[in-house]
Amino acid sequence: MPNGEIELDPVDYITVGTIGPKGKRLFHLQAGKGDQIISLIIEKEQARALSEALRDLLDSLAEASPEKAAPEVNLARWDMSLRDPIEPLFRVAQMGLGYDESRDLVVVVAHELVTTESGDIDPDLEPQVVRLWGTREQMRALSQYAQQVVKQGRADPKTNGRLINYWT
Repeated sequence: MPNGEIELDPVDYITVGTIGPKGKRLFHLQAGKGDQIISLIIEKEQARALSEALRDLLDSLAEASPEKAAPEVNLARWDMSLRDPIEPLFRVAQMGLGYDESRDLVVVVAHELVTTESGDIDPDLEPQVVRLWGTREQMRALSQYAQQVVKQGRADPKTNGRLINYWT
């Protein structure tokens, strides 16, 4: 896989979705611009953290500039489904957020998890980086939808698919 950077600026859509049954779901962060689709594998906790971080960032921006605030969105009006083909570019190691005040756009930055064949993190390889730019409204929809997707899992995620024995 070649090292490098990919930037969708701005995205036409951005979403989080899952593939697979509860307990074995594979989470994806996906965005597209024109006919280019970028799919990345993320962890459930990363989806939750992204949702919360976006909400906090957008709330902070709204306090600083109330006239530009992104309102709560009606998700029924948004197509938040994953688009085909779902061919993940890489598994995400870490994500970050940014904001360009001059363009009033938010960016989600995802860094590739680079590992050796044995599964250890390889400090010598440079990870790929993907930047996904979107409006406050798009990011508010992503935040709200990601929270819903995370909550659709098992009733008690602490079980994590394990057998639990109860002793009396």
